Amino acid sequence: MQAKTAVLLGATGLIGNHLLHLLLTDDYFTGIRVLVRKPFAFMHPKLEVRITDFDDHDNFHSALGKGDAIFCCTGTTMEKVKGDKTLYRRIDFDIPVHAAQWGIDNGFSQFLVVSAIGANEKSSNFYLHLKGSMEAAIHALPYASLHIFRPSLLLGDRAEKRKGEKLAQSVMPTLSFMLAGSLKKYRAIEALDVAKAMLAAAKSGKRGINVHEYTQMKILSAQ
Repeated sequence: MQAKTAVLLGATGLIGNHLLHLLLTDDYFTGIRVLVRKPFAFMHPKLEVRITDFDDHDNFHSALGKGDAIFCCTGTTMEKVKGDKTLYRRIDFDIPVHAAQWGIDNGFSQFLVVSAIGANEKSSNFYLHLKGSMEAAIHALPYASLHIFRPSLLLGDRAEKRKGEKLAQSVMPTLSFMLAGSLKKYRAIEALDVAKAMLAAAKSGKRGINVHEYTQMKILSAQ
């Protein structure tokens, strides 16, 4: 099998951390390059860690290096950025869009990114508008294979605690059975299942623009 390299952004987050371990234990990618802001206390023969200043465009562009697939799991919350919408945009829009743009320059053929259910660049909701705008910007790029993942509430234990999330996580699994038909896409999903779906999508070789919501992610995660 031809050697393949994957780049992962957001490796310390809920989905990204699961995805990192899946990538390292799967034989499909022979090299995993992780871009992080701070030193990463983890070692593996397949793993290359690059400390990256995402606000320094030259540094970010260079850190991506050459490879085959970029997995982008970056994201923040209004609480973490203390209400700073400019900073929020730099994390949830600038980082994935720049990674996608420079990935084309560096020869990547696949881009896989976590968005959100309801993402719509025409939405009046700041978060959904931001995610929709990010998707639209990436749609325009000539990737052979683009995969967008739109989870609703994520289930799993984060390193940091988010207000209200624990309560929602405890309630949503019970209510999920009520979300059927067109509402099924709003069901809560395990972060590990999203990570499994991302890896399965990359390995599928499916070309074009592919949007994955709850049902599609559950099918992929079971492969």
